[in-house]
Amino acid sequence: MTQLTKTRAVKAFINTEKTLEKLPSLSDSMAPENEKIKHILIGSQRAVTITIRVLDQLGYANITDWSPILPSENPGEVISVLIRSISVR
Repeated sequence: MTQLTKTRAVKAFINTEKTLEKLPSLSDSMAPENEKIKHILIGSQRAVTITIRVLDQLGYANITDWSPILPSENPGEVISVLIRSISVR
């Protein structure tokens, strides 16, 4: 499977346009609140780096939005974190 095919498969899986259509709309009386959400990637350095790049290519998160890749407690494993603020009811 080529990188382009993988990217298309991920886009089809996420399909943000259809996902957003399913979200309930907020009424005027329900003001959104902001809440922080953390995305945590743990795995080999190669897997974490590739995932960060794919999410960047999909337009979900810029590479610079992620924390530096740091070693975890487990040998051969690294960790990177993305913190986002989202609107919730």
